[in-house]
Order: sequence, then structure tokens, then C-alpha cells
Amino acid sequence: MGGSPTPSVLCALALYFVFLLGLDRLVQIVRAQNGTTPPSEVSALNSVFSQWGLSPTYYQWNISGEPCSGAAIDTTAATALDVTFGDYNPGIKCDCNGTVCHITQLKVFALDVTGGIPEELWSLTSLTKLNLARNYLTGPLSSSIANLTQMEELILGANALSGEVPKELGKLTNLTLLSICMNNFSGSLPSELGNLVKLEQLFFDSSGVRGAIPSTFAALQNLQIVWGSDNELTGSIPEFIGNWSKLSNLSFQGNAFEGGIPSTFSKLTSLTDLRISDLSNGSSSLAFLKDMTSLSTLILRNNNISSTIPSNIGDFLSLSQLDLSFNNLTGPIPDSLFNLSKLSYLFLGNNKLTGMLPALKSPSLLHIDVSYNQLSVELPSWANNSVLATGLDCIQQKFPCLGNIRSSPKYSYFAINCGGPEITSSSQIVYEWDDETLGPATYYESSTKRWAVSNVGHFNDINNPQYTSVSSSPVITNSDSRLFQTARISPGSLRYFGLGLENGNYNVTLQFAETAFLNPPTRNSLGRRVFDIYIQGNLVRKDFDIKKAAGGVSFKAVQIDFRAQVSKNYLEIHLFWAGKGTCRIPAPGTYGPSISAISAVRDFIPTVGKNPKKSKTGLIVKIVVPVGVVSFLSVLVLYWFVLCRKGLGWDDDEELLGMDVRPYTISYAELKAATEDFNPANKLGEGGFGPVFKGTLNDGRVIAVKQLSVDSRQGKDQFVAEIATTSAVQHRNLVKLYGCCIEGNKRLIVYEYLENKSLDQALFAGKTSLFLNWPIRFDICLGVARGLAYLHMESRLRIVHRDVKASNILLDSDLNPKVSDFGLAKLFDDKKTHINTRVAGTFGYLAPEYAMLGQLTEKADVFGFGVVALEIVSGRPNTDPSLEEEKIYLLKWAWHVHENNREVELVDARLLEFDEEEVKRVIGVALLCTQTSPQQRPSMPRVVAMLSGDIEVGAVTSRPGYFTDWNFDTTSFITTDTPSVENKHSQFSSSTSRILQVQRT
Repeated sequence: MGGSPTPSVLCALALYFVFLLGLDRLVQIVRAQNGTTPPSEVSALNSVFSQWGLSPTYYQWNISGEPCSGAAIDTTAATALDVTFGDYNPGIKCDCNGTVCHITQLKVFALDVTGGIPEELWSLTSLTKLNLARNYLTGPLSSSIANLTQMEELILGANALSGEVPKELGKLTNLTLLSICMNNFSGSLPSELGNLVKLEQLFFDSSGVRGAIPSTFAALQNLQIVWGSDNELTGSIPEFIGNWSKLSNLSFQGNAFEGGIPSTFSKLTSLTDLRISDLSNGSSSLAFLKDMTSLSTLILRNNNISSTIPSNIGDFLSLSQLDLSFNNLTGPIPDSLFNLSKLSYLFLGNNKLTGMLPALKSPSLLHIDVSYNQLSVELPSWANNSVLATGLDCIQQKFPCLGNIRSSPKYSYFAINCGGPEITSSSQIVYEWDDETLGPATYYESSTKRWAVSNVGHFNDINNPQYTSVSSSPVITNSDSRLFQTARISPGSLRYFGLGLENGNYNVTLQFAETAFLNPPTRNSLGRRVFDIYIQGNLVRKDFDIKKAAGGVSFKAVQIDFRAQVSKNYLEIHLFWAGKGTCRIPAPGTYGPSISAISAVRDFIPTVGKNPKKSKTGLIVKIVVPVGVVSFLSVLVLYWFVLCRKGLGWDDDEELLGMDVRPYTISYAELKAATEDFNPANKLGEGGFGPVFKGTLNDGRVIAVKQLSVDSRQGKDQFVAEIATTSAVQHRNLVKLYGCCIEGNKRLIVYEYLENKSLDQALFAGKTSLFLNWPIRFDICLGVARGLAYLHMESRLRIVHRDVKASNILLDSDLNPKVSDFGLAKLFDDKKTHINTRVAGTFGYLAPEYAMLGQLTEKADVFGFGVVALEIVSGRPNTDPSLEEEKIYLLKWAWHVHENNREVELVDARLLEFDEEEVKRVIGVALLCTQTSPQQRPSMPRVVAMLSGDIEVGAVTSRPGYFTDWNFDTTSFITTDTPSVENKHSQFSSSTSRILQVQRT
């Protein structure tokens, strides 16, 4: 073990030494023949690679510390070292003259490099080609880029670069290719880019730029390819583009252009690919197309084109894809269009085309959409074996396929697991399967005729596109995770129809999860999926971004609830791609609508259909029902007799069981097991209603169980109100009712369990470790406003909550707010201006007219919301006697700082960062909501609009009269004996209420 080396080892060492000598000699020979790299370039390259954590591939180049060696100077390795597609990555190429070698090309492509671009890079002034695409580079693009005057191809696309596009790019006058696409730039395109007269290819799609295209771009006469989609380009499309005579490929989709397509485009006869979509406030014709017969792809979608299809369309012999959908095209479809030998994709839907389909068509024309026109439903013979035959007669302008259903609707709900198999959710809703194979132009009806789906669009630039996506990665969700394993996707227009529905109001729930993009920092996190959502033809979400709605993260469920009216026995949900979002991250074809699940449940008492729960039918029903009826009547008589003997209040039970909307009932035995026999360890708190317990049902759902105290007459009244109200409403910002239990004298309500407790515990210092930053607080404020707006205006019933306060707002796992505790809620007659009722509620949140006169309207809730909004901003309760006198009453202090233009002083001191404009907006809205007169307070829908920035916040000029009409006595309080919530959880419990004594001045 410790002896002398063996001869074989000595021989190996000698050979290795000879190899090193030979390698060193080889490097010396290479340097003598080709030259050496200047130390400044070596230092700069090493510094860049060091900061990015990169190193050359061993023995490919940079042999023995000489960058310009090996493949870097091998002229035969041109393909392998190509700056875009080469094998060596990271890689360089050098230009050597026998004495000196300069680095002329640098490629760091798709390596997930993070951080900024090192300043040393801009000292490599001999660079002619630079490819840094598909990394995660951040920060601004330095003005020092002006040093690279020899640059010919600059590729910076698919990163996270920010700031304005530097005007110094205009000094790189040798550029033939510039790509800044798919970044986070801001500001407008620099006019200096008009100096790049050699430019042939310009890619700035999804780059973040905005504003008009500079007039200096008129000088870019050598342009052949221009991609400028998915930006905020404004104004009109410049007419000078018609002078770019060498242009072969032009894409302007999803911008903010106004007006029509310039007539000068008629001169662009070299175009083979033209894509323009989503123009507004203008009109165009198709006359400019007359001489563009070289076109292979023509997409002019959603441009308000009022024209007929050109009569010479048969001359476009190279045309393979034509999309003229969502315009105002009129007249018949020319026969010659259907006979083009290379045409495969034809999309003419949503126009005003008339007449019959052409009698003949080319064999290559396999995908045709002519839906939503005014065509004859008489089909030509070639359509008999086409998917067109099943949908053409159904989805024309007047949707005639429902004609036979309207007289006898069958359903009052539907649920779909989009792109996947049938699933019964944890709440026992059956989501029907939707894994039918769809294509670029497909309409499919379910076998039950309960729902249908149509897809229109072609994923460009990819082979064998799929119209569903499957993800094995877990999705963060409060609902059934199986719903997010699949999704239906579309490159254009995706419609779902609920068929044969009973007319009335429906609560529509759409569920999404972004699974195509990873979470940062990686190049595959840079994508954006953006689309519009229409319900019954009304735009309800513009530029909806799933990942953004999930707080900027992927693999997290997003649920959106809508209310829709069905008046013609069908419901249409339309997801529409308007050209926005990235299209090639992480791979080409990643864009357009994506949806995981859909459900629609009636918000009325149905006369048809069954509950959307799993059921068993057949012979068992036929046998059990008659026997059950007899048994039920017998039990009912016996039960009545026992009640009479015991002297229990029959009127109470009749009131409890006679509600219009019966909730799902859960047995007492099941709730007893769920709460471990109401174990004190599971007790969450206690209020005037009774104790609240945490439990887990057999299906795994975690619940909160409110137990009515037997001796509480007030509790029984609130029990009825709470069940009646909560059963009738459904909204993402209202707590969800799972059911109730009514057995003997036992009364329990079962709600979803919300683990982040109540807003007051999260807000007020010392009650919880949970910290709410400003964006979360603003979202909570907006969510509460939306929930109340739903109760007041959007629900089938007009409901006043009567006890809006921080302790009645619960937070789910994602900190979404949910209004709870409907025990004091009142139903409101639309014909009445107000109702007089016994005053109920909590000190500090009561509106003056309600507290003093007992006059109740929705504006009482508005007042309470205003107080809660101020508590959210300040992080303190509305009354705090421990503070100095001028700050004791939050409302009074808020007016003081507002009148002195010092609103920021109201902000919670724990918030080190906040949006000052949003803070002032919330305070302004809160002060409007707490005006003395109910007429001066905004409605809750208007509050939502003001908070969202859709309308301006009204001026708040004078403080309410109750500040001057009443003197506050801070020493006298009357406190009821309502128990306060214990320290674990305040779900569904009443806070200690106080009545402030006041004296008239």
C-alpha cells in the first residue's frame, strides 16, 4: 500500500506529461498561426461568463485559456457554431489575421441565465452577432450598447429586460436583424431606430412598447420581416408601410391601433404572410388584396372589415390559410375560394355572409368554419361526411338548433370537466366528460344534449396541434384538484353552450389554472396567456390573464363567478383570443384561451331537472318511493303528536322547514362524528348564536359548524335568516353554505372552513402573526365590495347584510375575503325605499339613519363598508380609547388627515411599501360611503367601479353632519354580555357590541 509506484503507473504519468507538453505545444502553434485574443477581450468575456455562472464546453474552444481556439476559429464548424442554431452553447467565433484574434460572435442561448447584462459585454466592440435569447435576463438595456457599431445581428428576445428601449440602438447602423421581442420594455419605440436603413428583420412582438410607430421608420426600405404583435401600439397603421416593397412577412395582431388597413398596402405584392387583427374605431375593405396573389397565410380577423370577398380570390394559388372571421363581410362565398388547391384552413365565421355553400371543394380544404353567418342550412353533398354538417345548422346567427328545446326545456344546471373525463367533485357535483377530439373547426354536442362546445382556430407554426392540455403537476386549489389535470385550449375562439336550460338567472363558475408556464426565474416562466371572456355575448373580462389573476404564479387555481340570465333556453360562454399574449413561450403555439372546468347552477326554484348531485335511478326508485311516502306520512303524524305532547313550538319548526330554497341537510350523527362529538379542542369560538366547531366530513371537506343554543330565541330567528339568505346566494366573496341540520331541537349550520380566520384578527396588531401587505389589503377591500354589490343588486333576492364589520369578513387560504354571518340579514322589497326595523348590528359600523331612526336600506351596508375600508388602510379598529384623543375615533381622525391633505398618515405604520394613489382612492371612497345622508353615499356597484379605477372617485368636500351635531363622550360605554370570540378562530361569531352614549349639543 505505501510502496513505490508500479511501472505501469510511472508509464501512465509519463504519457500524461507528454500529452500536456503536446497540448501546450499545440496551443503555441495555434497562437502562432492565428494570433491571440487581446487581454481586454479575454478579461471582458471571462467577467461576463463569471457573472452568469458559465464556462466554455471542455476542449471545444478556450483551450488552455485562449478563447479564440478550437471550434471558435474552425471555419469548417460554421454550422455547429451558428449563432442561432449551433451545437456549441455557450459559444464564440473569432476573426483572426495571424497576429490578433477578435471575438465577433457570442451565443448564450436558452441557458436560463439570470441577472442583468454585465457592462463588460459592451466592450466587445468587434461583435457582429450576439444571441442572448431565451434566458431570464433582467434590468435595463444599457446605453453602452452604442459601442457595438459593427453589430449585424442582435437577438435579445424572450428575456425579462425592462426600462425603455435605448435610443442608442439607432447607432448600430450595420444591423440587418434586431430582435427585442417578448420582454418587459416600456415607453415608445425610439425614433432613432429609423437610422437602421440596412435592417431586414425586425422582431418586437410582446416587447411591452406602446405609442405610435415613429415616422422615421419610413426610411426602413429594406425590411422583409416585421413582427409587432401584442403591444400597445396606438394611432393608425402608418401608410408608409405600403412603401416597404421588400416586405414578405408582416404581423400586427393584438395592438391598440385605430382606423382601417391603409390602402397603400396594395403595393406590398411580395407579401407571403400577412396577419392584422383587432383594429378598432374604423372600417376597411378587402380591395387592397387584389394583387397580393403570393400570399400563403392571410389573417385579417376582427378588423370591422365591411366588404365582400374579392372576386379574384381564385387567383391566390399559394393560399393555405385564410381567416376573415369576426368582421362584417357580406354577400355569397365565391366558388373559386373552395377550389384553391393549397387551401387547408378557412375561417369565415361571425360575418354576414349569405347564400349557399359552394357545391364543390378542393380535397385539401379540410377545416372550414362558416358559423354565425346568415347562410342557408341546405348543405352540399361534400358536407355529408364533414364535422361541418353537425354544427352548421346549429350555430348560425339565430341559433336555430334550439328551436325544438325552447318549448320544453329539460335542465336547470350543467357542469363540464373541460378536456377531461367525468369527475364527481368533493361537493358531489358531477362534471361531465369533455375529452372529445376537437380540431381547428369543430362543433360537438354531448350525448345528453345538455351542453355543446365549438372550437375555431389553428395553432400556427406547429405540427399536430392538440386542443387539450394535460398536466401532472399539482395545482394549488381549495376545490377538487382533479379538475385541473386537464384543460380545453384554443388558438382563437372557444365556445361552450348550456342547452335546453330553463329560463332564469344562473350562477356561472369558471375555473382556470395556468400550467403551460413554469414559475420564475426561468425562460419558461416568461409567457403570458391573455384572452377575453364573454357571457351571453357580454364582455365580462377583457385581457384576462390566468397567471396574473393567480397573483403572478402558475399551477394555482383561479375561480371566477358570474351571474347570467338565460332567456332563450341556452347559455353561451365564449373565450376569445384577441391577439394578445406571447405565442412562442415555452414553445410555438402556446397562446389562446384555456379553461379547466365550467359549472352553471340556477338561481331560482326549478320546475325541471334535478339537483347537480350524483343520483341513482331505476327500479329502486319505483319501489322505494311509494313505500317511502306512506312511511313518511306515518312518521309525520307521530312526530306531530310528540311535538304536541312536549309542548314544543310548532310555529318555530314550521318556520325553519318552510324556506323557499331548502339547503342540503346533514345528519346530526355525521356532524357529531365530524367534530369528534363537539370536542372542546375543536371549538373555534362562541357568539350570541352559540358555539362554533371545526370538523371534517367523511368526504374530507373541512367545515365550520355553528350550533344554535337551545335557549336562544334570538338565535333561532337568526338561524332561519342565515340559512334562507345563504342558500339563496352564491358568490366568490360570500361564505359558502354546505348545509344544515334540523333534528328535534338541534339546529346547526355547516359552512366551509376558512383557515385564515377573520379580517379583524389579521388586521389588528397582536391578534395573529399573519401580515397583510398593501396589495392584499386592496384586493380584500375590492372583494368585500364585490360581495356586497352582489347582495344588493345582482342576487335574485335584494339583501341587506346589516352587520358589515371586520370580524364578519373571513379570509380563505389565498386571503380572498368572504362576507359571513347573515344572521341579521334582511330581504328587501324592490318597491320600497326603506324599511323600519329593530336596530341590530355593531357599534362603530352602524349608519346614522339606521341607528337613530331604524330606517334600513342597502346604504346601511355601504356605511359599514366605509368603516371597514378605513380599518383596512389603518390596521386599527374604528374605536381605540388607548390612543390620543384626536385619534380615538377612526372616522374622525380620517377626516382630519383628509382635510389637511395628509391621508398617508392614516396608513398602517407596519406597511413599509404601498401604492399611494390606491390608498388615497380607498380613503376617498370610504369617506363617501360614510356620509350622513344615505342619498350621498354611493351604491356598492359604484364603489366597485371607483375602487377598480373604472370611474373617478367623487369629490369629498365636507365632513358628515354627525361630527358637528353630536358631542362624543368617550368615558361612557354600555357593553352587552355577548361573549367575545376565543383566541383560536372567530368564524361566524358575533363580536362584543357596544353602544356609545351621546349627548345632543
